[in-house]
Amino acid sequence: MNAALLAKSDDGPAVAPISPLCELGAYEELWLQKGATFKSIADKFAADPTAVPSDFVSPTVAHGRAREVVRRLSKAGVSRFGVRIHHAGNYPQKLRDARYPIEMLYFQGTWELTETRSVAVVGSRDATEEGKRRAGRIARELVAKGFTVVSGLANGIDTAAHTAAIEAGGRTIAVIGTPIGVSYPRENEDLQRRIATNHLLISQVPVLRYANQHVPQNKLFFPARNVTMSALTEATVIVEASDTSGTLTQARAALQQGRKLFILDSCFARNDISWPTSYESKGAIRVKEPSDIWKALGANGPLSKD
Repeated sequence: MNAALLAKSDDGPAVAPISPLCELGAYEELWLQKGATFKSIADKFAADPTAVPSDFVSPTVAHGRAREVVRRLSKAGVSRFGVRIHHAGNYPQKLRDARYPIEMLYFQGTWELTETRSVAVVGSRDATEEGKRRAGRIARELVAKGFTVVSGLANGIDTAAHTAAIEAGGRTIAVIGTPIGVSYPRENEDLQRRIATNHLLISQVPVLRYANQHVPQNKLFFPARNVTMSALTEATVIVEASDTSGTLTQARAALQQGRKLFILDSCFARNDISWPTSYESKGAIRVKEPSDIWKALGANGPLSKD
């Protein structure tokens, strides 16, 4: 990772070089401090909007943490990766729409995909076969119109969306709830590697904090990544989800961030859930015909019937 340029403001000129490796280590150190959460770290940067991670951590500590991260990722088989840091070029400003914006992202693959028009296709891990079929069809249709398909690489709907996009010759971005050196679920290891190599894999999960705490605490990184997934995209399509699904974290985020939220009509037909009607009353778009998505996105040409 070469030196990046520190921007004077979000849209101003670069004024000084910074070390991505140092910023990486500093950000990891912030996450190792007692009580660190996405909110507490976001509050720290909100209090000083011009700050970068190294403003809060000594260079010696930051470089030490960075070496730990590189060793751990190397051991996990990750030899090439990059980071994107707020104020340091190529950071997606749309992330600032999140309630608690992420200051640093890890990635593997083609970062420029974040600049393409993209739509998230998400839903239940324990998806029905019909749900997976619908997710695949939506992904293929989005690809056909030039959109990048974004999802979270979970079982069920996410896997169906990523796979369909790739098979259709399109682009896909996976925003994962683990560090880039961890595959979850294990059965998606090959798919994760394929996306990291040929498309784009993004993680906001701190490597050292993840390694130092137990599974119940690490599960909290999954709904947090849904917030980032929503911020990175212009719309989210929910294929199917229960009343307790983590997908609803993304639904709330989409509305809060001013993104379009689509809910398939099949969700409203279920009598065991109540969330679709609630979110429709808050501004979500009920998709009775596939063209409802297309019209709202301002794209030319109808989607095919489901």
